[in-house]
Formats: sequence, structure tokens, C-alpha cells
Amino acid sequence: MFDIDSISEIWQTIARNKTRSLLTAFGVFWGIFILVILLSSGNGFQNGMKTQIEGFATNSAFVIPVPTTEAYKGYQKGRNWEVDMSDIQAIKKKIKGVELVSPLLSEYAYSGENNVFFGIKGGNFGMKGVLPDYNDIDRCKILSGRYINQTDIAEARKVCVIGKKVYEDVIGADKNPLGLMIKANGIYYQVVGVVQQYNSNVNISGSVNETVILPLTTMQRAYNKGDKFDFFVFTAARGQNIKDLQENIKALLRERHDIAPTDEGAIMTFDFEELFTMFDYLFLGINILIWIVGIGTLLSGVVGVSNIMLVTIKERTREIGVRRALGAKPAMIIRQVVAESLLLTILAGIVGLVLGVAIMAVVAGIVGNMPSDDMMFLDPQIGFGAAIAATIIIVISGLLAGVLPAMRAIQIKAIDAIREE
Repeated sequence: MFDIDSISEIWQTIARNKTRSLLTAFGVFWGIFILVILLSSGNGFQNGMKTQIEGFATNSAFVIPVPTTEAYKGYQKGRNWEVDMSDIQAIKKKIKGVELVSPLLSEYAYSGENNVFFGIKGGNFGMKGVLPDYNDIDRCKILSGRYINQTDIAEARKVCVIGKKVYEDVIGADKNPLGLMIKANGIYYQVVGVVQQYNSNVNISGSVNETVILPLTTMQRAYNKGDKFDFFVFTAARGQNIKDLQENIKALLRERHDIAPTDEGAIMTFDFEELFTMFDYLFLGINILIWIVGIGTLLSGVVGVSNIMLVTIKERTREIGVRRALGAKPAMIIRQVVAESLLLTILAGIVGLVLGVAIMAVVAGIVGNMPSDDMMFLDPQIGFGAAIAATIIIVISGLLAGVLPAMRAIQIKAIDAIREE
């Protein structure tokens, strides 16, 4: 489209007034620079938020039995009721679309005397009884050993998996904990694993780091719970609506435990999928706002480029008129003006893009060397797709900035240009 002479001419035109060209280009540079910084920062906060809920199944919900709020079948309002293993089997058999169901039995840690000991060292920690499937829902990092398995459940073995803080405070970080016996609430259990939670913001029945995890059946026997437990969590299979599953499960439980069909208060649910969806919409809104602000800033720079190009056209009235008199076609004039605008905009935009990416890369490196626990700002870098989109915006901006001046240029007549002089 352009030969070397054309490019040289365009560059000479831009360089003719360096100060004005630099000030004009700064608007575009600043718009792209701000857009990159905002997008990168948005990604950093989004990555940070994701790490705060990392490890927990997004398609899950908790179901918790609470006292009834309506009288029904001779039972008084406020009746306590409990879920048991037969409920779990009924849900697996009758509710289609449920992928995993895992009951939990908990004993919270209370301030006061120590309840977990290894030798003379002790600490005050919570206890939790689970099935092996629970680690597929509320995943934790296995630092050593293993998690509860199906044999532990079937044989109600006196084994346990301990959290990282339990291990460090009670056993000691300098000892191999596997195979050691700890005493929890007066009963000895063999340590088969040490775990650490992914983050400290999703604590189900207390922090995993500060919990002794037992096979559900073992804890049921230790606390004389029979086959009952406190609550359960389930996940939806791919493509299933978790809200519909919640309603189906609640209806089944009401039927099995003689709860009024209209008693919405007797079964409490907590939908994690809804929470994660809320986060997705939140960040979608933030990204839209970032693009609006960034593009708005860029457009102000484009308007500046267009205005300066109009001034340049005014100053070059005689030159353009002479070209028209010598036979230059309107397309050639338009191409010349748009090319000048495009080159100025692209140079400024690329500099802004590169500088923004470089600065955020430095920030990402600094943040990456900081302790990651509870970090709300991680890897603040612009995505490849966003970088391509920003480049396309730069090119389009350059074209738009040159359109109006180009149309003004082709309206100049040779005779008017001579009179202008």
C-alpha cells in the first residue's frame, strides 16, 4: 500500500512539529496504558478471589436439618429431627442428577482445656467425621500420607487425618507423624495423613488446618450417634440445575421425616453454585466497567489526534491544493491523511501497551514473591485475547482519527488553496 518514499513523507510530516505530535500521541498512549493497567488489575483481583475459594466444588450445596416451623401429623412446631444414612441412600436412589453425597459429623473446638494430645503436648482442636467422597467436594492438600478411605469406613478404623496446625502444635514439625498415636477427646487414633486447606476463607465445620478428621463411622460410634450425622453436602452432575436438585431433596426429606410439605424453614440449604455465579457476574460487571473507562479514555485521545490533524490540514492547505492541481486523486489524499493519523496512533498505542504490560509484569513478579496466604491480588497480567483486542482498538482508533481530517482535506480546491496563500 505504501512505498518507502510514502512512509518517509508521512514520518517527515509528523516530525515537522515534534512537540505537537508528542502531545497528541500522549492522549492515545495514556488511554491504552490505563486500559492495560485496569484490565491487568482486574485479572489480579479475580485471580486472588478465585484462590480464596479454590478447592471447593462450585456445583455443590449443603443441606442442614433445623427445627420445624409448622405442626404436622401430630408433631408440634419446633420439633428437632436428624438425617441418617438411609436418607443418603434414598437420595442416591431416587434423585436423578446427584453426583456425590457426603454426610458430615462435627465436634467444634471450644476455648478452654486441650482435647488433642501427643504425649504431654496438647491443643484445642475440632473434630470432623467424613466419607472419602468429601475430599472430592471440599478438597484439601495432602501434605503426607493419605485421606480417609473406604476400608476405614467399612471397618470403623481408629485412624485420623490431621490438619497442618494440629501436626505442628501437637506432634511437632520435626517429626514424621505417620503411624503415631494421638489422643483426641479421650480416644487414641493412628495418624494416617496430614492435610492443609487451600485457603482460609471457606471453613466448613472449622478450618481443616485445625481439625482432626475421622472416618464417619468411627466418629458415629465414638459419640453414640448410630447412623446419624449433622448435615450433608451434595454435588450436581454436569448439566444439572442444582436448585432443582435442592428442591427435590428437600421434598424427599420432608416426606421421609413427616415434615409439612409447606415447611420451608425445617431444612436449611446453602448453595455454593449460586455464590460462585454471583462472583462470575461481579467480575463480568467489573470487566465491562474497565473496558468502558479504558475506551472512554482512549477516545478522548483519539479526539485529540483528530483535532490536531484538522489543524495540520489547515496548515497544509496550499500543499494539498497544489497536489490536487497536479492531478492527485481524492483517494490519494485520504490515504495520505489516514496513514499519518494511523502511524501516530499505532506508535503511541503500542508504546502504551508495551509499557503497561511491562509494569504489570514487574508488579506480578513482586506479588508472586509475597506470602500467598489470603492474598487477594495475584498474577495481575493482561490476557492474550485482551492484548489482541487492545491492538485492534488502536488500529481502529487511528482510522477513526483520520477520517474527519481526510474528508476535510479532499474538500480543498486548488484555486482556494492558492487564495489561502
